[in-house]
Amino acid sequence: MGVSTSRPGKGIALVTVDFPPVNALPVRGWYDLADAVRAAGRDPEVRCVVLAAAGRGFNAGVDIKEMQREHDTGRHTALIGANHGCAEAFSAVYACKVPVVAAVGGFCLGGGIGLVGNADAIVASEDATFGLPELDRGALGAATHLARLVPQHLMRALYYTSRTATAAELHAHGSVWKVVPREELMDAALELAGEIARKDGYLIRLAKAAINGIDPVDVHRSYRFEQGFTFEANLSGVAARVRGTFGKDEAREAGS
Repeated sequence: MGVSTSRPGKGIALVTVDFPPVNALPVRGWYDLADAVRAAGRDPEVRCVVLAAAGRGFNAGVDIKEMQREHDTGRHTALIGANHGCAEAFSAVYACKVPVVAAVGGFCLGGGIGLVGNADAIVASEDATFGLPELDRGALGAATHLARLVPQHLMRALYYTSRTATAAELHAHGSVWKVVPREELMDAALELAGEIARKDGYLIRLAKAAINGIDPVDVHRSYRFEQGFTFEANLSGVAARVRGTFGKDEAREAGS
């Protein structure tokens, strides 16, 4: 369990996240992910990083239960840690010295959108779904990154409703490179990464820096701006009230 790095091919670093049962990352997990991506990008032998996950889905966001356990203490350590940890992980993907390919299978929610929205390319399985259920979980954030995946008005509708988009829909919008059966996901991601990794190592780093430099949106500033409203939601008490219902509605529906 945790974050691991392997070398599945020449010039490729594979960073794998594994936090059962649904890859909802605790505070430490976000920092570990950031460290792994940065370390891979600094390695002169690496020309492309593949970001993947083990288990049922790519990412289910932050560990809500970690925050719920702290609610009665009146402290906000977990919230602050999660916000800083997410910012670190998202920034690490965006600022990685080499291109990052996200291999997305199953659900990609909340913080997962922050990761793939900041990646350079996305390969997804046919069962992959993407969305921000933040409003249903007493949270805000990552609209910055969802806006990099879908057009503005669709981003707003998805955000306000907490609905998800399929891999096929994102492919139609041009934000997903390729959609494949689940069993072919890693092969497809490594194929793309291998093509990138065959470029000159120095030149691919220049290309990544150049493309980031012409980005019309400062993703770091934009996301930190969003996080200010996350703090307000928590300080006002509305976030805890909504989080308190997390999982209860599903349990009631299952028992009805």
